Amino acid sequence: MNKHLEQLIELSKIDKEIDAFEPQIEAANIKYEAALAKKENIATEIATLDEEIKAEQVKKQKNELHIAELSAKLEENSKKSGDVKTEREMKSLQLEEEIAKEQVSFANEEIERLEKVVENKQGKIAELQGQMEEIDANLSSVKEEVDAKLAEINTERQKVFEAKEKLVSQMNQKGLSFYQKIRRWAKNTTAVEVKNQACMGCYMVINDKVYAEVIKGEEITTCPHCGRILYIEPSTEAAEA
Repeated sequence: MNKHLEQLIELSKIDKEIDAFEPQIEAANIKYEAALAKKENIATEIATLDEEIKAEQVKKQKNELHIAELSAKLEENSKKSGDVKTEREMKSLQLEEEIAKEQVSFANEEIERLEKVVENKQGKIAELQGQMEEIDANLSSVKEEVDAKLAEINTERQKVFEAKEKLVSQMNQKGLSFYQKIRRWAKNTTAVEVKNQACMGCYMVINDKVYAEVIKGEEITTCPHCGRILYIEPSTEAAEA
């Protein structure tokens, strides 16, 4: 096989190996990022519940103020009852008193309801704070696990980078430029095998002339359909022969 073609094939395989590290890094980070995201969501939920509790407490204070006003009015009416001179005035005073008592009863019921709502929300906050403490307790161990995995990946990746640098330093610059031009759009399928006389990049069948050139491997041959660099692995060539 042509030396330059061998180098391009090897470079394609190395680049594919380098690109494969990215999903490994993402997979390693995802556990830690998921824990951080969960912690952030819990913090947001707690903040929302705090705001809701404040709103309920404001409603409760308004009802308490209303009860105080009604109590003052009832006390005032009680004093007025001694000065009532007519039955009509008495009935009017009694009606006001009944309405005020109903409003006091309703306000007390509302205060009781609001207190239960606040209590439930405070219970939920306590539960969420417990979950956050548990996440915090595990976060450092998760971070250590992730950092260890990333260090392992980076060590392997560095070895591959060094292999690429060594290979690129030995390559013909014209051939390297040609490879990089194709890689811009073909990514990890810059150089692909030919199987059953078909390009494994676009899966189109190539004609006999191009196929014969690929088998010979004396020149760098590209797919007439997609432009990728074509090659046949020695084992594949022997099997097809």
